[in-house]
Amino acid sequence: METVYKIYCASYDHALLLVESYRKDPRLQEEILDTLNTTVPHTGASDLSFFLVMPVQRVTKYPLLLGKILENTPTSASAYLALQAAVRAMAQVNANINEYKRRREVATKYNKAEHLTLRDRLARLNTHSIAKKTTRLSRLLMHEAGIVAKTEDREYDDLEEKFQCVVSSVAALKENVGSYMGHLEEFLLPTPHKHELQIDGGPAQQYHRFAGYLHCAVFPEFKRRLDRLVCQPLCHLSDMLVGPQQLVKKRLDKLLDYEEIQERKSEMGSVTYDEEAAMNTYLAINALLVAELPRFNQAALQLLRQILCSFSALQRDLAAQVLHQAEKELEQMPHGHMPLPSFWKMVENTFQQSDAQLHTFRQTFETVTPSPVTQPLNPAEERKVLSLVSKHGPDKLYQVTSNISGSKDLDLTLQRGQIVALLQSVDTKGNTSRWLVDAGGPRGFVPAGKLQPYCPVQSQEPGIQMPAVDSSTERRQHSYTSPEAPRPQVATFTPAFQVVAGFSFAARSPQEVNLQAGQPVVVLEPHDKKGCKEWSLVEVNGQRGYVPSSYLVTIPVQETTGWSLPV
Repeated sequence: METVYKIYCASYDHALLLVESYRKDPRLQEEILDTLNTTVPHTGASDLSFFLVMPVQRVTKYPLLLGKILENTPTSASAYLALQAAVRAMAQVNANINEYKRRREVATKYNKAEHLTLRDRLARLNTHSIAKKTTRLSRLLMHEAGIVAKTEDREYDDLEEKFQCVVSSVAALKENVGSYMGHLEEFLLPTPHKHELQIDGGPAQQYHRFAGYLHCAVFPEFKRRLDRLVCQPLCHLSDMLVGPQQLVKKRLDKLLDYEEIQERKSEMGSVTYDEEAAMNTYLAINALLVAELPRFNQAALQLLRQILCSFSALQRDLAAQVLHQAEKELEQMPHGHMPLPSFWKMVENTFQQSDAQLHTFRQTFETVTPSPVTQPLNPAEERKVLSLVSKHGPDKLYQVTSNISGSKDLDLTLQRGQIVALLQSVDTKGNTSRWLVDAGGPRGFVPAGKLQPYCPVQSQEPGIQMPAVDSSTERRQHSYTSPEAPRPQVATFTPAFQVVAGFSFAARSPQEVNLQAGQPVVVLEPHDKKGCKEWSLVEVNGQRGYVPSSYLVTIPVQETTGWSLPV
């Protein structure tokens, strides 16, 4: 009887708020009145509050009714002692109900999560609040330092430990499910089933159909069920934990106040009315948590267990559904009934055949590639190569075999065919696959695998001489004519270069010409008729026309007898 009335009376104020909200809905209010007039017309009630207050009034009348009966019962009657016990019991029931209601009111006051701005928090500061917070902080520091003993409450400490375990478990599961949902969203971004394949049938069309089924039917339904059975209950459970968390936090604050007041009471012998109210607030919060946390922990764990079971069931359903559809598609494939060892053997043989065909194609391509038309470098590029030779010597020159895009600090960005000079064959960390090079100005690191030694073509005719270093001065002099006075002879070379198309280009007007990537060209003019260097006049296969200058790449030739693409 006490348990039923205790819960009802503590929830009475909330019930009145609900009734007040019903009055704002005319349709609902009309339906309530019709029901009252049909079921209890003799009461004349016009609202639900008339009936809600009756249990509250009834439980308070029991001690009065029993007391009146006791007054009119002779002391010699056999029921007198039983009536006395009944009066005391009902008085205690009413006292317990009032205490429980007071605890619930205190909990309602403190378990609300407040989202205050910095301005609101500063507005709440006053002399009393600052002094109270300072006292709590000093008390907490004395606890941590061991100066003052903490109030031990083993029962509450065990309950709070279990509650905090539930809180951390829910937070971890919520984070993991959110990450899982994010990965599922990214997985559903590619939509191969929306692109038409130029294939009439076969495994490609079967995969196309299978992917469409997964993206349009299986995964959207799985996502909807996951949100309804896992995400939403988990969010509701997380919201349910906010109130008890606030109450646990507030209990600690009130405990520090309680200990401070108890210490002052033992010294002075009395406390003020506000201090007594603060002590009662702590006792009410502590008693409520001790009574309610066991049931709350049990309910939260049960709900968490149901969420995990739902998640596992969804995963099993998804796997079974996908496997069933995959098996249906597999039955229609040519090798669907082949034993697994035989299938893997067939796959291995197919890869070996493809590798042999690719190797043969590469050899054929390198063999039949036509010899390019060689062209000398322009003066600026000649000076750059000669500068590298004069600084580092011809044996330090390397050619870039493919485009390099620098991704780290001190990395260089180079184009295919550029000439660089090797400075160090290791980087600062001793990595031999990353070399330090001089690109004729900027210096930095490049991958060693994209460099190959550059050997200039030797020439017997008078040409450009390698620069000689004058030991008396630190100046480097370049001579472009044969020396008149006898000097020590040095090796001469004529760097042979070619211009090839770095990218394919389709002509859009009669003044332009088509290009294929890797096709050799002859540059007639490195600009158009207006002098714009963005277009170059070239000759390709006997045809002349303009192409974008950025599509042309200058590549050194290593051998005079033939030409091959850099590896």
